[in-house]
Amino acid sequence: MPSPHEQASSGIQPDPLGSELFAGGGEAGALMRSMDWAATPLGPPEDWPRSLKTCVRILLTSRQAMFIWWGDHLINLHNDAYRSILGGKHPWALGQPASSVWREIWDQVGPRAESAMHRNEGTYDEALLLLMERNGYREETYYTFSYSPVPNDEGGTGGIICANTDDTQRIVGGRQLALLQELAARASEARTMEDACARSIQALETNRRDLPFAMIYMIDPNRANPNTASPTARIATLAGASGIKPGHAAAPLEVDLNGSSSVWPLAEVISRNAAIVVPDLAARFSTLPSGDWDQPPMRAVALPITPAGQSGRAGVLIAGINPCRLFDEGYQGFMSLVAGQVAAAIGNAQAYEQERRRAEALAEIDRAKTTFFSNVSHEFRTPLTLMLGPLEDLAAMEGLLPEGREAVEVAHRNSLRLLKMVNMLLDFSRIEAGRAQAVFEPTDLATLTADLASSFRSACEKAGLDLIVECPPLPLPVHVDREMWEKIVLNLTGVSSPADFEGR
Repeated sequence: MPSPHEQASSGIQPDPLGSELFAGGGEAGALMRSMDWAATPLGPPEDWPRSLKTCVRILLTSRQAMFIWWGDHLINLHNDAYRSILGGKHPWALGQPASSVWREIWDQVGPRAESAMHRNEGTYDEALLLLMERNGYREETYYTFSYSPVPNDEGGTGGIICANTDDTQRIVGGRQLALLQELAARASEARTMEDACARSIQALETNRRDLPFAMIYMIDPNRANPNTASPTARIATLAGASGIKPGHAAAPLEVDLNGSSSVWPLAEVISRNAAIVVPDLAARFSTLPSGDWDQPPMRAVALPITPAGQSGRAGVLIAGINPCRLFDEGYQGFMSLVAGQVAAAIGNAQAYEQERRRAEALAEIDRAKTTFFSNVSHEFRTPLTLMLGPLEDLAAMEGLLPEGREAVEVAHRNSLRLLKMVNMLLDFSRIEAGRAQAVFEPTDLATLTADLASSFRSACEKAGLDLIVECPPLPLPVHVDREMWEKIVLNLTGVSSPADFEGR
């Protein structure tokens, strides 16, 4: 059948009735006016049933994407808004049977059309996946539409009228956003580079439509290929794989970045720090996983995983491209965001590891300091104990001159003070080492504190000082270790006992 343009060039004149029936409607209306409808199963427009003419007027005056399928052959008529759905099938589809126009999806839409035509039952589908072939390739699309039966002039069903809403961008954008959110949520809990890669791969598994398969390769700058003497012959290691088994021809466990037979351009991606599309995968691999599709990807993209700092490890994300979508600007931007999320997850995990190592080093230094003080304290306590005995004997001797006795008392008092400090260091060492055992018991803390402080009263009076103790009663007993609390109170006064206060 000649196209509308061929009809116009061959001298076919518009049907006089069509000038009114097809008035307006933009390009679709003009095509309908120039159409030789007598050569189609619908026949000349003047013979069309009134119900069809009414539908045509509704169709051409609507800005909603709509079509009419009429008669036993379901001849297609559509408006201008429907051209974007037809794609490359416009204007050929005008006047063609619906089964020819949508032969690739007729197994899905045909039964719905039959329900409307033969059972007089309308249908409704929301965001239905349809793999259309309208621009030279199978294309993933999602449409919300309803098939409404239209009665003919005899009371039967003459055809179908349908309004369409394109949900493709909403569905695709929603699942891509969901993946990015999943990546961020999972990777935030990673504490090592290996864990970050594993969690990222788990997230990528949730979207097998946009990423039929994916691999993460990490480059260790400290590891070279042992089979070559070149100091720059680095190795990339597979850190995780989604949708493809590690060790598959397309997912080798290790890749020599200097090798000419590498299945993926990892070295080029890293050197250029830019994404590279790898075409014609069928020629490279005999089999490939297809993800959620019935055919494997024809292309893949390799994207750099850029470290955040000089100490970070670089890597490459390899992902199969959805075989039912163009790798357009939107798809490319999405993949860049995915690679950025993976890089951020790895960078955060590496920063956490570095911080953990620094904390462990500081803890080790602290443990060494504690051990040192503990050892020194033990070494100090023995000679101090041996010194106190003779000093006490000297102080008890009769006939000692006052000057000598005062000197002995000063030496004894300061030896006690030094022993107290040594014991405090030992207590501190035990606390840091986790060996201090507290015995908590319900205590009237105000009374205990007042009793401890009051023991200094006589010493204060001898020194001409006033001792004021303010410990108001507490409503309930407090669970404390009495011995440790006593040390706290005495340390606040700066003495180890009331007797130590005297002479200050």
